[in-house]
Amino acid sequence: MSQDLTSENSEKVESEDRVGTEQALTPPDSTPVRIGTLSWLFPHRSALVAVALAVLIAVIVSFAAFASSTGMSFSESVSGLLGTGDSATVMLVQDFRLPRIAVGLMVGAALGVAGCLTQTLAGNRLATPDIIGVNDGATAAVVASVVGSSTGMIGDWWLGPLGAAVAAMVVVACAGGAGRSGYRILVVGIGVSTVIGAVTDLVMSRENDNTAGGVFLWTVGSLNGRDWSVGTPLALLLLVLVPIALVAGSRLQFLRFDDDTAATLGVNVARVRAVTLALAVALSGIAVGIGGPIAFVALAAPVLASRLGGPTRVPVIGSALVGAALVGGADALGRVIAPVEIPVGVVTSVLGGPFLLWVLFGKKSASPSQTGKA
Repeated sequence: MSQDLTSENSEKVESEDRVGTEQALTPPDSTPVRIGTLSWLFPHRSALVAVALAVLIAVIVSFAAFASSTGMSFSESVSGLLGTGDSATVMLVQDFRLPRIAVGLMVGAALGVAGCLTQTLAGNRLATPDIIGVNDGATAAVVASVVGSSTGMIGDWWLGPLGAAVAAMVVVACAGGAGRSGYRILVVGIGVSTVIGAVTDLVMSRENDNTAGGVFLWTVGSLNGRDWSVGTPLALLLLVLVPIALVAGSRLQFLRFDDDTAATLGVNVARVRAVTLALAVALSGIAVGIGGPIAFVALAAPVLASRLGGPTRVPVIGSALVGAALVGGADALGRVIAPVEIPVGVVTSVLGGPFLLWVLFGKKSASPSQTGKA
């Protein structure tokens, strides 16, 4: 009898110690959730931010459906968006405006996730695809596909990931790997970006006015003419790549320590870096191939997401939502602030300059990687 009581007391003490240790290791803004043998941390603040961003995106979609020169009222635009208006309004909104809006949101989400992954991987807030040459490689590949054409049409979007992959391989090879040497990748990336950009400009200058004029708007970032023909494959690719990015983001948490510590915790450092870089290149290449090199979204989205959701985790979902809101809002804004439509890339560039200064001189806690430096 006494042995049973002793065993029971021992198990009780061990259970209390285990609970106490778990509470000490659990972040203050999270709650452990268990289903059988599986468990994960539910982040309160990040979930609340995600809901708020989803509401903001819904507002942006409504505003984007209204933003035009057709004279349609806001209530008519919303009714057309919901399918409750007259047939002409529903057709105009859902068949012509909604595809472009959806493509813009998905392009922004892809850029946001790509920026989050590269910033965390390099440990530098400035190490984003549009600064280290990946986006320029995607742009050059798409522009090269229209050389000699007289139609002025944009090249095949699927060439974007191929060009981005080539540029990324050049940057990584010249930088000596995709390790924590954030400054080295940044400097090499800027050099590669400059060279690729110069070659692209040279190619454009040799084309006829019709081709150059048609492609130029896309090279500054534009969603004009984008519909479900590119939106559907983009949605399917995001359904595959974003969940993988979530898994990679959970592993990237450990890379905030040094490599030896991460390896001790069971992380295959080389594999995580390779997969993360491949995901970032694929996402940014796809986004650029469809929407052009929209500037500063990959830089701003992770920083804002980290500020909103807290710096304790890699903000993959938050970056996707912020990126979607930025591109969707900028595209809608570009259609109403001037008599002539302003490409979304121009709007983000204008807004991105002051933001870049804020990143450079702001607090280091804005970074999704606490070990990174700007």
